[in-house]
Amino acid sequence: MQLLVVRHAIAEEREKWSPRDDKLRPLTDDGKKKMKEAAKGLRALVPKIDVLATSPLTRAAQTAQLLAKVYETGEPVTVEALAPGQRPPALATWLRTQAVQKTVAIVGHEPGLGAIVSWLAAGTERSFVELGKGGACLLDLGERIDAGVAMLSWLLRPSQLRALD
Repeated sequence: MQLLVVRHAIAEEREKWSPRDDKLRPLTDDGKKKMKEAAKGLRALVPKIDVLATSPLTRAAQTAQLLAKVYETGEPVTVEALAPGQRPPALATWLRTQAVQKTVAIVGHEPGLGAIVSWLAAGTERSFVELGKGGACLLDLGERIDAGVAMLSWLLRPSQLRALD
């Protein structure tokens, strides 16, 4: 299985959004525009995704919707294990249910995504990668979905993805 890991695009600033519920904080217009361009670059690198999953938070769900349009997939699946504060083994449990899929894409948040990538690639939840807003990486999980078994194929900043289009 290949795992495409995408951080949500640029969202409204937390300080300006407060005291409203942070879970509902949306993408900015600029964030949407940049993510549409980055998604085209992603599709040049990863031409097809079989499953698209998202955190339940608005900014991630909106990012996943933009990816769904570019990839011409169905509706993204909401996965609680992608919400902030969840640990990588929770996502691994969900990923195992998707094992028949060739390419799974997930959309979430930092520092959780960095922890997921680090756990899958090196067996540690202490993150050694950080995805910029709208950035992405690709992991090759092979046949097993477990700590320390993945190979990091690439990690790109959002500006690099936009340049691929």
